[in-house]
Amino acid sequence: MTLQAIKWEGRKLEILDQTLLPAISKYISVKGVEDGWKVINRMQVRGAPAIAIVGCLSLAAEIDGEIFTDKKVLRQEIEGKLNYLVSARPTAVNIKLAAEYLIGLANKLSEDNEVSPSMMKDQFLKTIETMLEKDLADNNAIGKYGSEEILKSVPNDALVRVITHCNTGSLATAGYGTALGVIRSLHGKDRLEQVYCTETRPFNQGARLTSYELVHDKIPGVLICDDMVASLMKSRTINAVIVGADRVVANGDTANKIGTYQIAILAKYHGVPFYVAAPCTSIDFNMNSGDQIKIEERPEEEITHILSQRIAASGIQCWNPAFDVTPAELITGIITEKGVYKPNNLSVLKEYCRNNENQFKF
Repeated sequence: MTLQAIKWEGRKLEILDQTLLPAISKYISVKGVEDGWKVINRMQVRGAPAIAIVGCLSLAAEIDGEIFTDKKVLRQEIEGKLNYLVSARPTAVNIKLAAEYLIGLANKLSEDNEVSPSMMKDQFLKTIETMLEKDLADNNAIGKYGSEEILKSVPNDALVRVITHCNTGSLATAGYGTALGVIRSLHGKDRLEQVYCTETRPFNQGARLTSYELVHDKIPGVLICDDMVASLMKSRTINAVIVGADRVVANGDTANKIGTYQIAILAKYHGVPFYVAAPCTSIDFNMNSGDQIKIEERPEEEITHILSQRIAASGIQCWNPAFDVTPAELITGIITEKGVYKPNNLSVLKEYCRNNENQFKF
């Protein structure tokens, strides 16, 4: 059984505090939007899909106990609080797109004279609640398509070695995972020899979280430092790099955890396929280039301290971007719940999503 980072029962929300892992497993109650904003901003919950889910569920938890007699008031509350939640971590696009969809839904329900305030509230809450189910189904599909894609290039009985960066598993999603979902699928087919996970400095999501998931699920894993990737690719056969994404834009450029860009460059040099695994809700078709992506900068203490203990010289200046952008030309394929696409062919996916009107129906 995979780890459960998000608990939603009886319209009560709890999240596993990921800043305490792997030493302590503790769930935090999220009673409303203010709590939701804090756990996202403090990275107690992280991973683009999980951020969107927790943000929206925090709104659901808050308005569930309120009584609304005016649809306009409810609509205004929904719009204001969703926009506030988006500000918690601006680089991840999932919560922004979810907010836009839900605000549009609130506007539509508000304008429908046949919908009462209580009906509007109930339909809005039910829409949010389906996010968990959809994300899990999407992740399983990503795992299936990704594992099939990687196995195309190896002999039928061969085992594969892959590298992943940051955490993209059950702790970053509703369950199963995106890039780690692909790895889980390979393992489930008995085709995975080894997954190498980077420590992912400075917040150590790989060392603390990915390695925790691998050990928990008995997946063969090896932890490496971020600066060991080149040496690993030179000394051992690596079949693929698989990472997640916080935002994919129209031209195929991808924002992901800091350090992803340099791994993509190393993969290109060593001839290793580089894949990005992400749901359609991570694709921002309204942004044309990765140069337009706003990169969140984190506190300098994440670099200068470990467990509240200073490791850097006092007075040194720091630069701590949380993400970097990998250009489309370094990406072999983008693995989605709809299939695997070349970065320069995302327009096909855009048309599919628009025709089916299901990209943001959680």
